[in-house]
Amino acid sequence: MSTRALRRLRGKPRAQEALDPTDLSLGDSSEEQAEGDQVETANDAAASERRGSRQKKNKAQKNFSNLYELIGGADGAENDKTDEAEKANGTKSDRDVDNEKQEIVPEDRMKKKKKNKKKKTKVMSEAGEAVEDENIDVWLENLDRANNQRLRNEDFGGVDRRSVLHVEHRNLNPETELKRYFGARAVQGEQRPRQRNRHFHRCTWMTNLKDSWPRFSRQGISMTLLESKNGVQYFTFEHSRDYQQVQFKFLDAVKSMDPNNIVALLQLNPYHIDSLLQLSDVCRIQEDQEMARDLIERALYSFESAFHPLFSLTSGTCRLDYRRPENRAFYLALYKHMMFLEKRGCPRTALEYCKLILSLDPDSDPLCMLLLIDFLMLRCREYQSLLQLYRDWEDYRNLSQLPNFSFSAALCHFCLSQQEDGDHEERNRHRHKADQLLQNTLIMFPGVLMPLLDLCSVQPDARVTTHTYFGPNSQIGQPPALTELTVLYVRRSCSLWKEAAVMLWLEESVREVLHRVDASDPLVEECQSKRKQRYQSAPRNIHRHVLLSEIKEAVSSLPLEVTSQPLMGFDPLPPPDSIMSYTRPERPHVGASNESTLSLFFRSLLPNFHLQDEPRLEDGEVAQAGRELNQEVNRLMVVMRDMLANIRFQEPPREDNPVQR
Repeated sequence: MSTRALRRLRGKPRAQEALDPTDLSLGDSSEEQAEGDQVETANDAAASERRGSRQKKNKAQKNFSNLYELIGGADGAENDKTDEAEKANGTKSDRDVDNEKQEIVPEDRMKKKKKNKKKKTKVMSEAGEAVEDENIDVWLENLDRANNQRLRNEDFGGVDRRSVLHVEHRNLNPETELKRYFGARAVQGEQRPRQRNRHFHRCTWMTNLKDSWPRFSRQGISMTLLESKNGVQYFTFEHSRDYQQVQFKFLDAVKSMDPNNIVALLQLNPYHIDSLLQLSDVCRIQEDQEMARDLIERALYSFESAFHPLFSLTSGTCRLDYRRPENRAFYLALYKHMMFLEKRGCPRTALEYCKLILSLDPDSDPLCMLLLIDFLMLRCREYQSLLQLYRDWEDYRNLSQLPNFSFSAALCHFCLSQQEDGDHEERNRHRHKADQLLQNTLIMFPGVLMPLLDLCSVQPDARVTTHTYFGPNSQIGQPPALTELTVLYVRRSCSLWKEAAVMLWLEESVREVLHRVDASDPLVEECQSKRKQRYQSAPRNIHRHVLLSEIKEAVSSLPLEVTSQPLMGFDPLPPPDSIMSYTRPERPHVGASNESTLSLFFRSLLPNFHLQDEPRLEDGEVAQAGRELNQEVNRLMVVMRDMLANIRFQEPPREDNPVQR
């Protein structure tokens, strides 16, 4: 709160008192005119004295305490001399009489102010206690403390969970992280000043409006509050009727398999979300990373401009249902923007976006951000946050059964044990915990070791390569779902294990695990039974995360029922229980491209012609008549096919070999 606001709350007056309207008048009385004549004569008499004695005037000005007393000039000094002479004679001058008249109203006003000051206003705090006006600072501190306590007690998993998944606005901007790395001057040097005619656009947190973008206008996207339940607010995006028509044109452009059609659609609708996402994938495949990232930022700006006033990115209590197609594009835009930030070298900003995506639907986690958040936390060295998330979510999400979290928790304890500024006993405790977790993790997921060492360019010991527990059988015998998870983790997090200290720690743990396996540790048999019972089939959100990760080895490990489906970049693996707010109208039937020329000829003659194996939309007598007509036409086609097959073309006669008759 500013000092001016605090001064007003305390009841302190301003530096200069307001003028009383009774002191001002439009006309001049006779006494004021006489006084004005005296002042004019005094000014004329003092004019020569002011020109000759500037130094005396400057010395006299230093004695004034009120700045507004300098308005009188040198005539005030002359009047002072006359006042002293009149005081010696015991008479009052005209100036004294006028001052007494002018001081009547201010005295009354000052009396009223004194009475008002005696009445102290009281402010009621939230606890119901009366706080005096002088203790307004104490009241403000109590109010801030109450607000912080209310935020900590929100229904987003309690104190610990909110602190772990809390999103900060300033960390959503990659410039904050880049300035910390390279300095503000280096980052701001690449920025261009905004155009003056665009200052009216709303302030956004995720992206900023760029001068190279087309002029922004409402594209028909809005956000609606569906319900509020148990302190959680459920929102959804909605498409207007015009936007739905553009969406139908986009689906036709995708079906044509021609990116130029999407470009033509974007020229008319520069902020269509799905077109921006699909064209971004095309640019990324063509290795135009700058354009691909710019298209994603444009989509995020269009989304943020349509936010509901109650929707918050950082509260953690706003939900978006992934089953609604209008909301999926927002998830995908956030994910793609996060991946661009991570590749750009901004892991802290990417972590904030990962938390944001997870907070939109932490229960179902449609993009399975739990397979990525541990990697970003380790890159940002958020060790305590990672361990806290692991402890809080282990009870109901079984994070230890995910290879990435199991290995990351052990690596996190090891990194804490290597910090030199920590306590010696605390470091030993972290090292002991790290050894225990890593050994149990290697026993549970033995198929991770050999691919990890291969990517780290480390030649393992002969005892490790020849052992049956870590040999090729460990990778071949594991379930497909577990293979999908292990390949994803190894390809993504292999850079975290390339340090020399980490590799030595891994080597020691592997030797201890081999000793426990040879000694028939009961944990080994227990983990084998768990691997056989679990990981039979991965849920749909894990398949969706693997597709979005674009790791070739992980994508190749997907089951056939996933890869055989048509996959679209703007909506990969849509949920089977989608909630459709509007449907695409039926298009007229178009013949298949593999039809013969004769079939197309009959279709041009008979528009209602269909092949026998094609489904019919008619019913009743019309359908019966259509089926009979198709049977007749099919018989005619068979006869004509036989006739064309038996046709023999005779060579024309030539002069050198005439046909003998």
